[in-house]
Amino acid sequence: MAFGGGLDDNEEVMSEINMTPLVDVMLVLLIIFIITVPVLTHSVKVDLPRADNTVNNVKPETVNLAVTADGLFYWNETQVTLEELEQRLSVAAKQEPQPEIHIRGDRQVDYEHVIKAMAAVQKSGILKLGFVTEPAQ
Repeated sequence: MAFGGGLDDNEEVMSEINMTPLVDVMLVLLIIFIITVPVLTHSVKVDLPRADNTVNNVKPETVNLAVTADGLFYWNETQVTLEELEQRLSVAAKQEPQPEIHIRGDRQVDYEHVIKAMAAVQKSGILKLGFVTEPAQ
């Protein structure tokens, strides 16, 4: 049993590339593209309405709510009581867009006072609340 034996003296080495499979693949690809291009470009013709593309870039007001170490509340550097704070928050909640509330709690303040401020913000319905801290060193 001989497997792929040597070459006879009369046979030559095949040194040419067989182009038939390459041409077959290219023709198949060409046919696929010819069929799919009309499908991709076909769509329903609709007369679309015109619209103004201006973006409303109204930034919400930022309210700094400070809570000092002795439990006092400051609305943008104006001292307020808890009742006044709740009134201001309810007025601010009705604004469009709603302001962002940034709570700045003193490092030495009892959590109780910060929790009161957070509860007042939540009760008013304001959705954006954040805490201001200093970066760690």
